Amino acid sequence: MRVALRSTFAVLALAACRSERVPSGAPVDPRMAHVTESLRPAVAVKGEPAALLKLVDEMAARHTPGVSIAVADSGRIVWARGFGLKQAETSDSVTATTLFQAGSISKPVAATAMLRLVERGTLSLDANVNQYLKSWKVPDNKFTATEKVTLRRIVSHNAGLTVHGFPGYRTTDQVPTLPQVLDGAKPANTDPVRVDTVPGAIWRYAGGGTTVMQLLLNDVTGKPFPQLLQDEVLGPARMTHSTYAQPLVAARQSEASAAHHADGTMVPGRWHIYPEMAAAGLWTTPSDLLMWAFAIADARAGRSTTLLSQGMATQMLTMQRAPTGLGPFLAGSGTGFNFGHTGADEGFLALLVYFPETGQGAAIMVNSDGGGALLGEI
Repeated sequence: MRVALRSTFAVLALAACRSERVPSGAPVDPRMAHVTESLRPAVAVKGEPAALLKLVDEMAARHTPGVSIAVADSGRIVWARGFGLKQAETSDSVTATTLFQAGSISKPVAATAMLRLVERGTLSLDANVNQYLKSWKVPDNKFTATEKVTLRRIVSHNAGLTVHGFPGYRTTDQVPTLPQVLDGAKPANTDPVRVDTVPGAIWRYAGGGTTVMQLLLNDVTGKPFPQLLQDEVLGPARMTHSTYAQPLVAARQSEASAAHHADGTMVPGRWHIYPEMAAAGLWTTPSDLLMWAFAIADARAGRSTTLLSQGMATQMLTMQRAPTGLGPFLAGSGTGFNFGHTGADEGFLALLVYFPETGQGAAIMVNSDGGGALLGEI
């Protein structure tokens, strides 16, 4: 799972937009041509004319069968469109509602559910997580003698926990339980999640911590994680196509893109399964990701309490330990302040960035490990 947020990614010179938040069947916004016909490479050579690249050519060069993009201005989606194919060597086209795996963008969306429980008084951001965990406990050791693992530290990646990310499981594999994942016990394919430095001492990205949070939310609420997130975040934020179901239910598999390796070949079984749902398990669309960003930005501005109060949204988008708030990555200041995340599951890459002061942003999802440079060009 890649984690660096491209703070230089910006959406520029967008004009007035439609009154609705999700585009209707109106004609395609002509500004889309700036992406489809005029991509610029990551490196420019001084003194030489700027190269302009076509999206279809760059997709071919990056062995990326499908791309989905949604662009926002003034807090509304001004265009959203799919390009290419759900699966290489087929005729099944990507649309704006095609599902992709969001990778680590799953984390800030999942953190939103946790913050809602904090607002109700069910949880505390600064209590020892072992106070809430029932089915498994964070093992104490010399590092936890004076400082404890807390939810605030988990979502801002300074809880001292290990395991950066998760590779997922093939559809034919035996999938472990969360306690097995956290203990690194078979059939888990990752190391145990443990505290190996004093909580609060350093920033270190840890999907392992997010998985501790997932189990904690399960233990406290008694709800399956996909249902909890549907009730607490996806439904209220109007993320109508999204789900944390892992594996993806059979009835919805036709909506989903397949995953592809960097050479463009399909991942066996079409995609991997992630029991680490909070860290990497969100199936979604670029438009749905922007709907989440709108809800967080509206809460911070005091325009809505659909997801969070103004105070909690402000905390979420306040630097806890650079470069993260309570879940999202943060960058910039003033009108350049932005929040978002990147994501990488096997055969999928994604990027979300939103500028709450101007209401501008974009979400991009691709169905190939070779599409990383394409994200930056877009």
